[in-house]
Amino acid sequence: MLCTLHAQETATDTLRVDTVLTKKQKRKLKKKNEIKGPIDPLKPSKAAFYSAVLPGLGQAYNKRYWKIPLVWGALGAGIYAITYNDGQYNSFRSAFKRRQAGFIDDEYYDLNGSGIVPGEPDFSDEALQDAQERFQRDRDLSLLITIGLYALNIIDANVDAHLKQFNVDEKLSMDIKPYLHWEEQYGQAHYGLALQIKF
Repeated sequence: MLCTLHAQETATDTLRVDTVLTKKQKRKLKKKNEIKGPIDPLKPSKAAFYSAVLPGLGQAYNKRYWKIPLVWGALGAGIYAITYNDGQYNSFRSAFKRRQAGFIDDEYYDLNGSGIVPGEPDFSDEALQDAQERFQRDRDLSLLITIGLYALNIIDANVDAHLKQFNVDEKLSMDIKPYLHWEEQYGQAHYGLALQIKF
């Protein structure tokens, strides 16, 4: 009788076993979803932010130190052009305003004291107005170009950080070869370039 008790197999409910395993698997999936990936130390948004705060800092963050003098030189030239054109604009504008008020003591009335035409100014009122408008236009254009260079600095830092993360594998290659095919039936040669990309 002992043999019969031990030799008997207990009946198992297969549905119950499956649901228990499914619950265990669901718990494992939840744990995997909670795990975060590794933090990328070189984020493009961080490089762009650094370049927006201080031009050239994003390039330093990307370790492209040779670009920093280019950024500072371009922005410095833009700022110099703005200040020069603004100074000339203000000078011609104040001279034009004084002429309109009836004064003849501005710096453009007799430039070198030669009195080329006695009683006549070296710069006419129309010439003063034209110079004022020209320097105003140049000042505004210099401002737009400088803003564009500032934005280009930010875009460069962002794109450079993206390209640093780009995976260049050894399997990636491009091969350009000349192509020549002689067609015997027609007695003609077909030639061109063959481009082969491997990845």
